[in-house]
Amino acid sequence: MSGIVYNYLLKFIIIGDPSVGKSNILLKYVHNKFTNEYQSTIGVEFAAKNINIDGKIFRIQIWDTAGQENFRSLTRSYFKNSACAIITYDITNKESFDNVEEWINEIKNQSSKDILLVLVGNKNDLENERIVNFDEGKKFADDNNMLFIETSALNGTGIDQLFNMCCNDIYQKIKNNYYNLDDESCGIKKEIDENITLNNYNEEIKKKKKKFFN
Repeated sequence: MSGIVYNYLLKFIIIGDPSVGKSNILLKYVHNKFTNEYQSTIGVEFAAKNINIDGKIFRIQIWDTAGQENFRSLTRSYFKNSACAIITYDITNKESFDNVEEWINEIKNQSSKDILLVLVGNKNDLENERIVNFDEGKKFADDNNMLFIETSALNGTGIDQLFNMCCNDIYQKIKNNYYNLDDESCGIKKEIDENITLNNYNEEIKKKKKKFFN
């Protein structure tokens, strides 16, 4: 069997107002790159990356959605069947923070009740221009049962921690049978038996092939 081996496939979406840094968060995490040239996302952009947690491989499909109102009807369709919604605001832009509640309502109307909601205050490298303080973001997240972190897509602060935090939370819920993995709306697909580690996966496949062809 060829291709990438992983135990779980997760669908993440990144949402929020235009120019809060959604695309750069994705770019930094997947490719360790950053661009100062602002180009608004047209519809959605996509990338994927693997995370190893306790020997289990989680492949994250990350969908970066456009924040402009004229693309909302298109991007709403990507809210469905998502395991995690990363709702992003710019710590130097109060309006982008005030609009978080609207984004939460959008998600709740379009996605599974089990979706993990994460609040991200991006651009914390711009401390001198900060308008939304850390405690304000943390309180909002706590009040709305969300995970919270501040990041900088420019220098990478908090970017890896963001996705590791999300995956760890989902993995703990998987172990506690929180999700119905037979229901695709949860945004999680079990690719291989979670009891099969990468070390013995190929051996298991060889055994199955030998049994099939003999």
